[in-house]
Amino acid sequence: MGNDSIAVVRVPGERTASHRWKVLGVGFAANASFSAAFSGIPTTAVFLRSGYHLGNDGLGLVLGMLGLGIAVSELPWGLLTDRWGDRRVLLLGLLSTAAALAALALFVVPSGGHVPGMATLALGLLLVGLLGGSVNGSSGRAVMAWFREGERGLAMSIRQTAVPAGGGLGALILPALASRFGFASAYTVLALACAITAVFAWWWLHEPSHAEGNSVGTARNAAVAGTGAGVVPAKVSPLHDIGIWRVALGAGALCVPQIAIVTFGTVFLHDFGRAGVLAISLTMAAVQTGAAIARVWSGAWTDRRGNRRAYMRACSVLTAVLFASLALVTGLAGMHHTAMTAVVALMIVLGGISASAWHGVAFTELATLAGTSRAGTALAMGNTCVFLTLFLTPLAIPQLLSVGSWPMVWAVASVCALIALPVFPRVARVSKLTVARVCDAT
Repeated sequence: MGNDSIAVVRVPGERTASHRWKVLGVGFAANASFSAAFSGIPTTAVFLRSGYHLGNDGLGLVLGMLGLGIAVSELPWGLLTDRWGDRRVLLLGLLSTAAALAALALFVVPSGGHVPGMATLALGLLLVGLLGGSVNGSSGRAVMAWFREGERGLAMSIRQTAVPAGGGLGALILPALASRFGFASAYTVLALACAITAVFAWWWLHEPSHAEGNSVGTARNAAVAGTGAGVVPAKVSPLHDIGIWRVALGAGALCVPQIAIVTFGTVFLHDFGRAGVLAISLTMAAVQTGAAIARVWSGAWTDRRGNRRAYMRACSVLTAVLFASLALVTGLAGMHHTAMTAVVALMIVLGGISASAWHGVAFTELATLAGTSRAGTALAMGNTCVFLTLFLTPLAIPQLLSVGSWPMVWAVASVCALIALPVFPRVARVSKLTVARVCDAT
C-alpha cells in the first residue's frame, strides 16, 4: 500500500480566483478606452472649431452630442446586459464603437477643400456615444460578478479610476494628433484602443461559476454589515426600486460640481486669477490625480468599514461646504484678483477631489442593492443620471455667468451637492431579527 493521496481534478474551463484581476483589467481598459473618446475629444475643441468651421454655439452642440448619446443609451444597454450577459454586450459595444470611430476617420474628417457639415459630425459623435454607452454597465456587472462583498468597493473604485485615467491620456494625445496629423489619426487611435480591448475581453471575460453564490452572499453580508439593501434583493426590476433611484439621482446631483470643475475650471482660473498655462495644467492635473487616488482609497476604506452610504452622504456635505467657500472667496476677492490665484487653485483641487471621490462607492452600492443578476440595469440607471449631468451642466454654466458671474456658478454647484444629501438613502439600521430572516432566506 502506498501513501494515500487525493487527486485534485479541475473542471475544464474552471478559472482560479486570481482570474478576477484579469476581468478587472478588462473592465478598466474598456472604460479607459471609451473615456479617452468622450473626455479626450473635447480637449481638441480649438482644432474642431477651426477644422470643421464651427462657431462657439456649434462647437458646444457637437461636443454635447457625446454626452447625450451616452445618457440616452445607458439604460437600454443595461437592460440588455442583464438579459444577454456582460461578455456579449461588452464585446458588441467595443467593436461597434470601434467601427463608428473608424467610420469617422474615413468619412467625417476635413480633407483638402472638403469640410464635413456640422450635422454630420454631430450625428457621428452621437452614434459614438450611443454605442459606447454599453461599456459602463457591462464592465461593471462583470466586476461585480467576479469580486465578493468586502472587496467589491475597491474593485469598482479601481474600475472607476479608468475614467480620469483614460480622459487624461486622451487629453495628452488627441490634441497633438489632431493638430499635426489631422482628425483621421485621432479617431483611428481611439478605434484601435476599443478594438484591442475587445480582443482581451474575448480572451478573459467569462461568467464565473460562483456568480449565483456571490449574489446571495452579497445580500447576507450587506444585511449583517448594514452597507447595502439590508435584505435579499427582491426579484423585481431595479427600475421599480426607489432605493436604487435615490442612489442614482443623488449621484447625478453630486456630479454637478465635478462637471463644473472639469469643463470650466480652466476658464475660471484663466479669467479670475489670470493663471498661466503651466499653473492651469498643474491644477487640473492635480484634480484628476487626486480624484483617482481618492476613488481607490475610498473603495478600500468603505470595504473595511462597511459604510458606503455614510461615506456618500459625507462627500455631499463636504463638497457643498468647499464650493460654498469657493463662491464666498470669489465674491469677496472680486474678478481678476491675481493675488488669489494660489488660493482658488487649491480650492479647485480640493473641491474637485471631494466631488469625484465617491464614484466607485456609489456604483458599488447600486450593484449591491440590485444583486449581480440585475447589476447592469442598476449601473445604467446611475450612469444615465451622471451623463445627463455631463450634458446639461456645460449648457447651464454660460447662462449663470451671464447672470451672476463666477460666485453664482460655484454657489449653484454647492446647492446641487447639498441636494444629494437628502436624496441619498440613509444608513440602514439592521436588527438581529432582520439578519436572522435574511440568513434563513439564503
